Amino acid sequence: MALTAVLAVVTGVGAQEPLARFSSGVHLVEVYGTVTDAKGGPVTGLRREDFEVYENDQAQDVSAFAAGEFPLTVALGVDRSWSMAGEPLRLARQASQSFLRALRPDDRSMVVAIGSDADVIAPLTMDRRDQARAIAALDPWSTTALHDAIIAALDRLEGEAGRQALVLFSDGVDRYSKATAAQVVDRVRRSNALIYPIAFGGTRPPLLAELAVLAGGRSFLLRDVRELEKTLAEIARELRYQYLLGYTPSEPIRPNAHEWRSIRVVVKKPGLRLRARDGYVTD
Repeated sequence: MALTAVLAVVTGVGAQEPLARFSSGVHLVEVYGTVTDAKGGPVTGLRREDFEVYENDQAQDVSAFAAGEFPLTVALGVDRSWSMAGEPLRLARQASQSFLRALRPDDRSMVVAIGSDADVIAPLTMDRRDQARAIAALDPWSTTALHDAIIAALDRLEGEAGRQALVLFSDGVDRYSKATAAQVVDRVRRSNALIYPIAFGGTRPPLLAELAVLAGGRSFLLRDVRELEKTLAEIARELRYQYLLGYTPSEPIRPNAHEWRSIRVVVKKPGLRLRARDGYVTD
């Protein structure tokens, strides 16, 4: 979880650009939250007083609040292993291109091909044309080093300003990664990115569901690869509108402590559901 500092805070809702700008000064913890209704649709129009934030079960003073369509930096991970050959990979290429087209013009995106290695086949840019060409050229290759791909994508997103997300899909469990599941969890705890894993097949790998909860994203299990395009469209819609809450921890952060602090965000209006990162590691 990034520690930043607030220069100016605006409490309006529904703007097309971020409503908080961060610079040097008092350190804040930033938390992005997604609020949905009973049908899973995004909820807009909430205000600062509709939220409560707790760190290590202690109530925090929300001193920065913004709502709207924040610029996004997103990594899209596409499984290209041999088991994706044929129709699954064709549909994955089609759905990936549709997802990129659904992003805002000023969003930046990158594409990571998941095989025995995590290859960045299209670097971070706002130019979707090169990314579309890179996706169209994907062919099946090798096994699924999913753990390594997740870490590589988060490493590449590290240091990018603003909101970050990792969207990835795979038809199987990890095979032949150098990184363990525990190392993946540790890397996610030290990242800012929302994570949206999509699994194909009969069962959802427990690690993918855990990563989504840790990062404040959402995991999916598809039994039919033809559902992929619809699922990616749902993720793109969810990423269009979120809430940003910032607070200065009531318990001061000790330099170089590297301690885990839990975060719990509550939306006070009944019938609504909120997803947000569940904590962060101090610097």
